[in-house]
Amino acid sequence: VQLQASGGGLVQAGGSLRLSCTASGLTFSSYYMGWFRQAPGKEREFVAAISKIGSNTKYADSVKGRFTISRDNAKNTVYLQMNSLIPEDTAVYYCAADRSYYTIPTSALSYDYWGQGTEVTVSS
Repeated sequence: VQLQASGGGLVQAGGSLRLSCTASGLTFSSYYMGWFRQAPGKEREFVAAISKIGSNTKYADSVKGRFTISRDNAKNTVYLQMNSLIPEDTAVYYCAADRSYYTIPTSALSYDYWGQGTEVTVSS
């Protein structure tokens, strides 16, 4: 299984970025997909997650209204559209896959597979 994240970069505060994560080696539509982030010196934290067919989503309070998670099962890809970025969004962003059966997972411990991370830096 491989999860390949991309789309990170340097952006000014107020700007936007779109992260992508393409999966291979698994039946993509059977997995909840999530995004997490880890800032320097901090623990990894939940950002957003989406159900297997994309009908339901969950967001951390810190990104609600600014970030949007979506998926394209035909392309085995999950996206994270990030708008109105602030310096506090600076982190390495990771995508993850979870084959939970009942609910959208928000705990990193629940996820089975992880991508390598893509770095996002927001300058003030």
